[in-house]
Amino acid sequence: MPYRSPVADYRFILDEIVPVKPLSETDRFAEAQADVLDAVLTEGGKLCDEIIYPVQRHGDLNPAKLENGVVRTPPEFADAYGSIADGGWVGISADPEFGGMGLPLMAASAMNEMMAGACISLHLLPLLTQGQIEALEHHASDEIKATYLEKLISGQWSGTMNLTEPHAGTDVGALRTKAEPQSDGSYKITGQKIYITWGDTDFMENTCHLVLARLPGAVPGPKGITLFMVPKYIPKEDGAPGEANSLRVVSLEHKLGIHGSPTCVMQFDEAQGWLVGEEHNGMACMFTMMNNARLGVGMQGVGVAEGAYQHAVAFAMDRAQGKTPLKDGKGTIIDHADVRRMLTSMKADIFAARCIGIACAQAIDMTTATGDPAWRARAALLTPIAKSFGAEVGMDVARDGVQIHGGMGFVEETGAAQYSRDVRITAIYEGTNGIQAMDLVARKMMDGGEAAQLLFDEIEANAEAARSAFPKMADAVWQACETLSETTDWLVAQGDMQDRFAGAVPYLIGFARVLGAHYHLKAAMTGDATREKIARFYIERLLPQHTGLFAHARVGAEGIYALTADELAA
Repeated sequence: MPYRSPVADYRFILDEIVPVKPLSETDRFAEAQADVLDAVLTEGGKLCDEIIYPVQRHGDLNPAKLENGVVRTPPEFADAYGSIADGGWVGISADPEFGGMGLPLMAASAMNEMMAGACISLHLLPLLTQGQIEALEHHASDEIKATYLEKLISGQWSGTMNLTEPHAGTDVGALRTKAEPQSDGSYKITGQKIYITWGDTDFMENTCHLVLARLPGAVPGPKGITLFMVPKYIPKEDGAPGEANSLRVVSLEHKLGIHGSPTCVMQFDEAQGWLVGEEHNGMACMFTMMNNARLGVGMQGVGVAEGAYQHAVAFAMDRAQGKTPLKDGKGTIIDHADVRRMLTSMKADIFAARCIGIACAQAIDMTTATGDPAWRARAALLTPIAKSFGAEVGMDVARDGVQIHGGMGFVEETGAAQYSRDVRITAIYEGTNGIQAMDLVARKMMDGGEAAQLLFDEIEANAEAARSAFPKMADAVWQACETLSETTDWLVAQGDMQDRFAGAVPYLIGFARVLGAHYHLKAAMTGDATREKIARFYIERLLPQHTGLFAHARVGAEGIYALTADELAA
């Protein structure tokens, strides 16, 4: 079953829904015209369809292994990654000074989704490198930039981020990895990190680790953490990889999915590292990388959803089972009402999540191009929504993909289950969806909900503009946005953060439901008959979920702790 990158959908979104035009009118991204991005994504789509997708099953059936201290990756991955690097795709949004394309994050996000849809296990390698590139561009010294950026952007070297330790997951401030200053200006890094995605390979020239560690005398908690560059091979004066650093892969995690991607336990034994950013400011530096990765993870969820959806449609078009109810139908299960319900829900949700992710990328790009605080606030607001909703849609669509396959979906040979296993991690890494929701209702509402209300104004203005053509749909979107606005006001008014946190996840999903309806309504307004049908389905059948979600959000913490821990365990 072939994979087709959704280039046409991106062409429509970038022209009509989340237009790239405002970005191309800035000095920073003046060359990012719609036709340029279309040409870039068309070429990127060919890479995904013809080179990356064919290694998808290989990565699942031939997982990464650790043999005598050497990480062995699926054999097919090396050539596929070589094509990614040779095409310049690792550095699609990186600084041209060091060999990057300099394109906006809108383009990079679209490309990341397509690569993840083709093979998420392989896509994790350039995604983590892109995050490291951004962190170095913002925080590294000129010397480190000169040493590492060109090699990372070209794809010769790869990048990782090392936060988590066996005892310190979300609570990064509890980490114990130590950094000892040396007389030559370097540092000796000692400690163990876990869950390090693509912590090593058997085909990269060098693997460069960004490691969080604590300097002597540093204060406890996150404020005492510093960021260091710790390469697998120490670069020589000419920039070539030199002697091996004192770090190693202890083991590989045995995971539910993304088997082709080596997820490593890394041991650093007085490994030589160099400071990135200022001392004790490591979390701020790492968050530059993490915020990039959070949007990337959301787009991964959308990408896997697209792959699972295409897989399910192909099966439903071919699978004959029972008498079908449509006189002029296909004569296969795609004619059955429940299968049609699942497929249309999948298609509608993918479009909604895709638009939310691209809107987040647009806000980040406009912040870069203009420095406007309003765009910065919009980007901050949308990041947790894009990450979480993209992951949720990925899981839901992959689950329904298995269901559409019926018993064959439970059989690994069909490949349907792989999508469900692979995408499950997206709700967990780069901050769980629960953490993202808590961030949304806490830090992202420190402005009293001002950034959110500005977005609500846009949604309601668009609904008003649609009333003459689509009165029923426009009213539904307007009313849903009013409920979202009222719920936001309620959350902001709660002094006890537990009252916000208790309903944070339902609030985030409800927020995304309303945003999705907004983008679907915009799509219907373009006059495209197919888009109108999908919009009507979403607004009539999926948007109403917001009522229960916001009701849940507004109950607060009452009842959350009614059952004791012992009663829960009984």
